[in-house]
This record gives sequence, C-alpha cells and structure tokens, in this order.
Amino acid sequence: MGQRPRDQRRVPDGFRHFAAFLLAAHLLAVVLLIAPATGSAQEATEAPEPGPPIAVGAAAVSDADIASRVQGILGAIDSYADVRATVESGVVTLEGPVAEANEVAPLGQLVGRIEGVVTVANRVEASGDVAERLNPVVTRLETRIRGIVGALPLLLVALLVLTAFVGLGALAARPQRFYGRISPNAFIADIYRQLVRIAFIFAGVVAALEIMGATALLGTLLGAAGIIGLAVGFGVRDTIENFVASLMLSVRQPFEPNDLVELEGEVGHVIRLTSRATVLLSPDGNHIRLPNSVVFKSKIVNYSRNPDRRFSFDLGVDPAEDLALALKTGIDAVRTLPFVLDDPPAAAWIEEVGESSVALRFTGWIDQRRTEFSMARGEAIRMAKNALETGGFTLPEPLYRLRLEGGAGALANPPPEAPPRPAPPRTVSGTSAVAEITDPARAGVIDRKVEAERRATGTEDLLSPSAPLE
Repeated sequence: MGQRPRDQRRVPDGFRHFAAFLLAAHLLAVVLLIAPATGSAQEATEAPEPGPPIAVGAAAVSDADIASRVQGILGAIDSYADVRATVESGVVTLEGPVAEANEVAPLGQLVGRIEGVVTVANRVEASGDVAERLNPVVTRLETRIRGIVGALPLLLVALLVLTAFVGLGALAARPQRFYGRISPNAFIADIYRQLVRIAFIFAGVVAALEIMGATALLGTLLGAAGIIGLAVGFGVRDTIENFVASLMLSVRQPFEPNDLVELEGEVGHVIRLTSRATVLLSPDGNHIRLPNSVVFKSKIVNYSRNPDRRFSFDLGVDPAEDLALALKTGIDAVRTLPFVLDDPPAAAWIEEVGESSVALRFTGWIDQRRTEFSMARGEAIRMAKNALETGGFTLPEPLYRLRLEGGAGALANPPPEAPPRPAPPRTVSGTSAVAEITDPARAGVIDRKVEAERRATGTEDLLSPSAPLE
C-alpha cells in the first residue's frame, strides 16, 4: 500500500487538542478585553419604553418614592443586586456591575416604566470578574444537566416506543407474498413495502415526541425535512427521473425478455430491466447498459414482437436488359428458398435508375423464430444473383469516362481490346447452406445466451409476464 497524499494524512489527536486549547484561550482573552468596552458603551440616557407604567402607590410621586420602588425591584432580581440607583427630579441614574452585558438594556427599559420617571441614565457595566461572568453560565449548564437527567426515564421510554414501531414496520414489510398479491409487479410491491416501513417509523417518531412533550418539534422537523428534500431533489434530479422511468417501464412493458430491440441506435436482445438500467446483449455478445430514463424517452424498435420479419436487398443490372424479366427471374429464385414465407409474399420492384445500372429491390419474409435473419438475407442475395447471371443478365461494374485534351482525339497506339469476359457459371449451389439457415438450433444461439445470462447473474428483474405489454 502506498502512502497517503500529504493533504490526506491524519493529524495526531494530541496536536488537534492542543490547537483547540490555544484557540479557546485566544477567544477567551479577546472576550475579556472587549467586555469592559462593551459595558462602557451601554452608558446612555435611554427614553422609557412604551408600556404600562409601574405605579409607586402614592398620589404625588416623589423622588424618594421612585427610589424606593427602584431599589425594591433591584433587590428582587439577583442579577441586579449590586446595582445602585439615585433619583433626582425624576431622572434615575443606574450604576454598578452586572454579570452579563445583555442584562444592561433590559434594566433601563424596566426602570423607565416606573410612574414618575422622566428618563433613565443607565451607567451599568458588565463585570470584568471572570468568576462572576462564569457563574451564570455554570448555573445554566447545571440547570440543563439536571433537566436532562430528570428526563432520562422519559427519553428511555420514548426510545423503546420508537424501537417497537421500527420493529413492527420491519415485520409488516416482510411478507413478500402479501405485497406480491397486491401488485404482481415486483418493483411496485417493493415500493409498497418501503412505504409501510416509513409510515411505521413516522408514527414511532410522533409517539416518542408526544411522550417527551416535544410535539412542537414535529413541525420544525417536517419543515427541515421538506427543505432538505427539495435541495436533495434538485441535486439528484437525474436519479429521480431514472427511478420514475423504471417505474413506468415496469408497469407498461414495451418489451419482454429476449426480445430483439433497437434503443438509441443500439441493437440487442433484452436480458433484464432493473431499477436503474435496461441491459441488452448485442449480436456480438457484448453487454449494453442503457439508463431507463433514456430508454423511456427514446424510440423503441421491437423486432421480436411480430415473428414475421422482412429482409430486403438491391441488385443492379444493365439498363439495356429486359427489366421485367430480370425482376421475375430474381424473385422466382427468392421464392424457391424454403425459409421464405408464402404469406406475406416476396416482392420485387425497380428501386432506382443510375448512370450505369438499374437497381432492383427484392424482399422476402421469414419466421425469425426458426430462421436466422442475417444468414437468410445473405442466402437470398446469393440465390438471386446466381439466377440473374444464369439467365444471361449482366450485373454491370462501375464505368468511368475519360476525356483527353490537347491531342488529336485518338491515341497513336491504341491499347488492344480487352478479351471478352467469360460467361459466369450457370450452376446453382446446393442446399446445404439453406439447411443450416433453417436449423432451429442455429437460430436460437442468442436466445440460449440470453437465458444463461438471466440465470447466472441472479439480480433483480422488473420484467414480469403478468404485466401488460404496450
């Protein structure tokens, strides 16, 4: 094993702890340095906040009455025990330390609500004493720890209830035969099982929150789940599209196992349809894996849905030949082949007139369950060509006309004329090749390979014989 790259090497735990300690120490020092300045900044004359006034209980409000009321309020709140208040002409001046800076502003607002107070001069500062600053934090931590310890029995019961619901969901999703009866499609049945399991888990979470008295968190959790689901949906949009396409293809199957299809320019026999892709076996024996989202949106050509399949080919003859006789000669040869079907009948016509030849189109139909298509087409071409040549028809070769410029129009020493081409043989090959083409064992080579592939891999297959075919 090679060494890890430099940027992936594991940092020692001791070094990480030491770095964390240094960072915490620096942050604490910065807080201690900033705290006095923050407390000083709070010294400001604040206008009383609007709100119901706090009566002092006297008909004529005096400074002594206001001071007595303020001292009573300050003495009742522990965090303001060290704050002093002086009142002169209705102006209340507050001085002294508090444990935390966020307690300064609420004090000024509270005092400003007392009846008779004209304004408040809030000179209260956050204390710089570390012990005083940490005491409230420690108190809050102790309160929270006691609350957690007190809630442990309820938490344990909630976890047991959640575990019970999860177990019930697993048991409810286990009987595959039951869901198979609901939906013969294995893919849809598996989706039903997952939905039942998720429903039980959700019910368990609701019951656990109810036991803990935290049902208000359910709305927060659902909102967070919705936002996370939306973000994940945009991120895995292609995966979701592929999942939906797999669902649609399994419900309405456009092909069956071993069908010869053409998808996105790829031709092959269908091995299986999974929840992610369609797997084909090409005529060369190669696996072709196409995403289901591509298959669902593409043009699908199924050559196996109709067992009768037509082949076609072109042969060229000299324009001077009797074209009607050439058509009859070639099509008679095609019709004599034993694998060519009588219904639909074979046919022939003039496809194109070229510069040096006329293209004749010949077609015939075969039963591709018993006859190999490519070999049948090749044998038909051979028989039609031999029949035309035996009948004396010329299958012309490409001709090129040369124009000589700068001369007298003729060569001084013309080349000797080429000897006439010998006549092609007039014999027709035997029928051994025809016997091989019509051999069902030869025609089913790919079929056997596909069946072997389906048995060997043992993976999921969404193609079901009970599903409707499009």
